[in-house]
Amino acid sequence: MQAITSVVLAVFVAYAGSWYLGVIDGNFALLLFVATVVTGIYWLAERFHFLPQRERAAAALEASDLKRREELGKMGINQVDGDIAEAKARILQQPWWLDWTAGLFPVIITVFFLRSFLFEPFKIPSGSMVPTLLVGDLILVNKFTYGLRLPVVNTKITEGDAPRRGDVMVFRYPPKPSLDYIKRVVGVPGDEVAYLNKRLTVNGQPVLTTALPEFFDEDTMRYFKQFEETLGEKKHRLLNDDARPAFVPGADNFPGRENCSYTVEGVTCKVPQGHYFMMGDNRDNSLDSRFWGFVPEKNIVGKAFFVWMNFGSLKRIGSFN
Repeated sequence: MQAITSVVLAVFVAYAGSWYLGVIDGNFALLLFVATVVTGIYWLAERFHFLPQRERAAAALEASDLKRREELGKMGINQVDGDIAEAKARILQQPWWLDWTAGLFPVIITVFFLRSFLFEPFKIPSGSMVPTLLVGDLILVNKFTYGLRLPVVNTKITEGDAPRRGDVMVFRYPPKPSLDYIKRVVGVPGDEVAYLNKRLTVNGQPVLTTALPEFFDEDTMRYFKQFEETLGEKKHRLLNDDARPAFVPGADNFPGRENCSYTVEGVTCKVPQGHYFMMGDNRDNSLDSRFWGFVPEKNIVGKAFFVWMNFGSLKRIGSFN
């Protein structure tokens, strides 16, 4: 078993190392699921086979020592050297290969349950959601608001609430589902979304926008026009960059593109059933549905709602819209 366990652990290390070095596209949900299954098998084997086996060996040692003492006692020898306590402890001690598998199972299954069905942490890698979310923000994503999903396969098992306009949502990037993206829901199934001349319109109604003082982006060392937008029942801030044109350059040939019309003014799309139209709050610096299309319901991961840490600015901690 030591050799088998060494191979299993080596495979996990090789997978994680290749992922870290960029050799492969890793899947943390799959890795965590496999780790839960493997350590669970070892935990069951430890509880019902290996531990009872060690306990029987310890009991046999204790019985042998007791019999030896009784025989020596019949011979009038009452002072016997040797203490088997240390030997029993060595026999009962969990070997390293079980310590690194069965011993980790309670922690791994707790993380698996929390991450799969309650809350999942994410780190914001880009500035597409500035000013709402900044690069380096560590956020929590609610995994049950939109309905519970089976890990890895992402199959929905409870109904939950439907995403609403204005929600900040994490989803699997449609062109490459192994990647998680975060954007804001601006169009739900059946909506006609237009973003023309940098103004958002939903179902023919302009979204209420109020000008705010300019926003200074510390990453780019530039000022940007800032607005407060009321989308659905929620207010949030957004940025516009006057240096960027209104038209959408280089849009992909995505599924459902026939529902969209591109002009020099921007884009107008009719959102198909079971899909959502997503945009970043940093409107001119966001790779979103304008470029790669609609997010299918099956790609939804969860609703982002809380910044739990930003090591560069503790003031960032808190909820957001």
